[in-house]
Amino acid sequence: MIKPKRLKKGDKIAVVSLSWGGLGDESLIHKFYIAKERLERDFGLQVIAMPNALKGSAFIDEHPELRAQDLMDAFCDETISAVFCAIGGDDTIRLLPYIDYDVIRSNPKIFMGYSDTTVNHFMMYKAGLGSFYGPSVMCEFGEYVKMFDYTAEAVKAVLFEDTTGYEMKSSSEWSGDFVPWCEENQHIQKQMKPDVHGYEILQGTGKAVGHLLGGCIDVFTMVIGTDIFPTAEQWKGAILFFETSEDRPTPEFVKWTLRNLAAQGILKVLNGIIVGKPQAEHYYEEYKDVILKVVVEEEKLTDLPIIYNVNFGHAMPIGIIPYGVKAEIDCEEKKIALLESATIE
Repeated sequence: MIKPKRLKKGDKIAVVSLSWGGLGDESLIHKFYIAKERLERDFGLQVIAMPNALKGSAFIDEHPELRAQDLMDAFCDETISAVFCAIGGDDTIRLLPYIDYDVIRSNPKIFMGYSDTTVNHFMMYKAGLGSFYGPSVMCEFGEYVKMFDYTAEAVKAVLFEDTTGYEMKSSSEWSGDFVPWCEENQHIQKQMKPDVHGYEILQGTGKAVGHLLGGCIDVFTMVIGTDIFPTAEQWKGAILFFETSEDRPTPEFVKWTLRNLAAQGILKVLNGIIVGKPQAEHYYEEYKDVILKVVVEEEKLTDLPIIYNVNFGHAMPIGIIPYGVKAEIDCEEKKIALLESATIE
């Protein structure tokens, strides 16, 4: 995989709306300005919005080709060091006809987002560029009152530094709160509670090593069968990471999707699985049950390490998972570590 250059203070980042365009809606655009100020003040970055990023949800919905144009133009612009997604949504797949993979491959830079942005990450992977499953502008960078310390520290460690040996630690606290997005709520901070679980090893012993590949499992069904969904060969030896969205898909949905991966022959070629903390811990035990049913009972993969309750995706707070980077799951110590840098100087 091609690795992008790591960030440094003064770098310019571009904001794109590749799925839902709510960041530009009149009632929500204050979230952009919160995020912009935070990125510039706390991380020393310059922030610009691509031409169509703030045109609002109706316009964005009607123009997938212009969303894609923003992405392509951001990659072509040599003054831009990173591309951050505004938020997820449900129709990034509509950008597929407009993507030039040679543009991405020839202009490597940091690309970050999560949820429906899984589609874009698979585009990056097809182009051969390592990308970053991590915070979005509207949610994490635009958090009311303050950004979660856990997330801010992950941004600094993963995007600005060499990640060789970096440990993706479990957060000691979490939140299941949702503060409605309106300007009058800007003073309301999410309440935190202790995490009583930590990382859980659902099965496995020793250490598992593999390259990181995955995303939001809700999105997998939209990309399976397209030319951006990783091939069986690309999954070989991988550590699959997956999480569930704020829609809180049923355990049955998770079971069916895992069965699809099994039917494709993907589960049997994996070296390990990392599962995200369900948002608000909804279906916390039920998800564990269906994962074990498919992996262990049905597929007989009794030695495949599975680590659960990891802070990424729709959990609060979240860290960053870099695609394509070699990582290690230590089942005895309940640890996840990156074995190489996700970026270059």
